[in-house]
Amino acid sequence: MSKLDGKIALITGGNSGIGLATAKEFVGEGAYVFITGPRDPELAAVVKEIGRSVTGVQGDVSNLRDLDRLFAQIKRDKGRLDIVVANADGSKFASLGPPLGQITEEHFDSLFDINVKGLLFTVQKALALMPDGASIILNASILAGKGWPTSSVYSATKAVVRSFARAWTAVLKDRRIRVNAISSSFIGTPTWHVSEARRTATSEEIAEAVAFLASEDSSHITGSELFVDGGIAQEAIAKAVVFLASEDSSYITGSELFVDGLIAQV
Repeated sequence: MSKLDGKIALITGGNSGIGLATAKEFVGEGAYVFITGPRDPELAAVVKEIGRSVTGVQGDVSNLRDLDRLFAQIKRDKGRLDIVVANADGSKFASLGPPLGQITEEHFDSLFDINVKGLLFTVQKALALMPDGASIILNASILAGKGWPTSSVYSATKAVVRSFARAWTAVLKDRRIRVNAISSSFIGTPTWHVSEARRTATSEEIAEAVAFLASEDSSHITGSELFVDGGIAQEAIAKAVVFLASEDSSYITGSELFVDGLIAQV
């Protein structure tokens, strides 16, 4: 029996990248998937590529009318949703300066509309179709905790996503609906080549992690952030160890230093 046998899933932004790889993984594990994307021709091609157990629904996650239309179709076709993967992602980068003014209002609005507003209302509107014990997976990023010069707005949106996972876990605990976040590194870019642990991740590797969080294999995991980054996020822990070993921490003893992105504070 496959790990997602008989499950009904929604994957926003399922027309390419991690979303497409996740759709293929889910179908291979026995699920029926609804995928969204902004353009009909691309969706039609992806549906044909996946071949079975998939429906493509054109729409913009930041448009609430499009979301209402999406969930009306899911209710009409299948009647429920066991898994929601809020994957749709806007990835634009600009620096505060110098020169000043690279971050525009359009840049800010476009990222927060997709990565925050769209994700929030996707989950909120999906809840009416989700049974107790369902699973929600949010697309976060290791950049939520990184201070890259051109990623300040994008990183801020992903920090919000991580906060959503913590808060929604508390909100939905009585319904046993699990909420977790996936934080991946860069996909398909030659960013890391220091060692095997620092190689570029593939969409398929991220999809396998998403399938784990969607399945009963992770039934006791909620409110967590799963890093699928080849160890990049662990640099912060190494730096904290060096700090505690050095004279910089000479007046610190008997303390417990959390380097966990606030997980212990939930």
